Amino acid sequence: MNNGRYKNQNVAVLGAGLSGSAAALLLSSEGAQVTVLDSAEEKDLLKSTLDNLQAHGVRVVCGPAADQDSSAYQLAVLSPGIDPVSPLARNFSSRGIEMIGELELGWRSCEIPVIAVTGTNGKTTTTEMLAQMLNACGQRTIACGNIGKPLSEVAREKQRFDVLTVEVSSFQLEATGTFHPSISVWLNFAPDHLDRYRSVAEYRAAKLRIFENQTESDIAVVNAIEKFPAIRPRKITFSAYTNRADFRVSEGAIVYHNEPVLRLADSELRGLHNIENLMATLAAGMARGLSFQDMTPPLCAYEPRPHRCEFVREVDGVEYVNDSKATNLDAMDKALRAQSKPVILIAGGKDKGFNFDPLRSIVKEKVRSAILIGEMAESIRRSWDGAVQCEIANSLANAVERSHANARPGDVVLFSPGTSSFDMFKSYADRGDQFRALVQALPAASSRRDAGAALPKTNR
Repeated sequence: MNNGRYKNQNVAVLGAGLSGSAAALLLSSEGAQVTVLDSAEEKDLLKSTLDNLQAHGVRVVCGPAADQDSSAYQLAVLSPGIDPVSPLARNFSSRGIEMIGELELGWRSCEIPVIAVTGTNGKTTTTEMLAQMLNACGQRTIACGNIGKPLSEVAREKQRFDVLTVEVSSFQLEATGTFHPSISVWLNFAPDHLDRYRSVAEYRAAKLRIFENQTESDIAVVNAIEKFPAIRPRKITFSAYTNRADFRVSEGAIVYHNEPVLRLADSELRGLHNIENLMATLAAGMARGLSFQDMTPPLCAYEPRPHRCEFVREVDGVEYVNDSKATNLDAMDKALRAQSKPVILIAGGKDKGFNFDPLRSIVKEKVRSAILIGEMAESIRRSWDGAVQCEIANSLANAVERSHANARPGDVVLFSPGTSSFDMFKSYADRGDQFRALVQALPAASSRRDAGAALPKTNR
């Protein structure tokens, strides 16, 4: 770590969340005079976070005073959750103050090679799987960045790692300058976050910054069906949808240049999207010098995290699947394609600036009925009018009740919202946890009959 890089500099950190707090503590440890600014009122921020910052000599400014702060700063660090066009951020950009993201700050203070993983979907699964595999093969790493610890926190702790496995989002990449992964991983791309970006092209441009500082001696692990501008790193390609790739699928196995390397039946992961996540992980491990023989056992032992096509329970011959992590259309599309049984679909949530028209054909093919929730419910019903029978539920509990009433033995009730959760829930995890709890509470037909038999007739 380059200690003292920011010594005695006045630095502002925008955002008092996990990333902002990590950035502030890193800067403070390097001798900066740090002020954290957040537009939220103090009562709406975590008291433990604020107490910890203040204990480390960090000044905290909340509410309208943060948006109007006129102090002089040499540098501003932007948390990924703060929109660059928000009043808080514009107060700094309009004054010509240099502004970098928390990921960039962490990178500048980090002297460990980085594998950076991006994509619209599959980032967390791939990052975690890659970290588990590397550690099992003797390469010390941690899954961090957009999951787990922010990169700034890892940089401050100065633990010994051989490589860092970093999930990176478009929000993080848009505010980078020198960020330079030795291995970049581009899983896929689909429209998303159009409540933050003016266009799909702007969103894609943010993600493409992952390659910006890579050289010919670096490696880019990329999806073979994606079209890229000219990039300098050597490419390793993968695809579950075309044979024109270094890693592809053949006869129930992932093959590399026609050599079978992992039998799909040995993996805990299902669906073509997860096969691509496995391919990308193998490719990154290969780029780190690992053998397929060493990589396959830890990969086959990897179990998917909750909220990603997670089987919850079977009730009266109906399977219930929690795919709350599906926060965009592409994720819902992949979840639907992974189903082989008729689907009762629960979908909807926050309006992120896109409509559900592109899913009409797959919904018509896979879904027997749709139960819609949240801000987007009426909009989705219009998008799918004529393709599938839709009804609107006033809560997730109501949606689960309706699906339980509508489902027949042999159906799958799939909770795959296709958009964010923040209109009704704290996070996709909170949303998925509530769905799981509601499903676990459903009575089976036998218990309903038993309960009914015990009731007097007047109450039936």
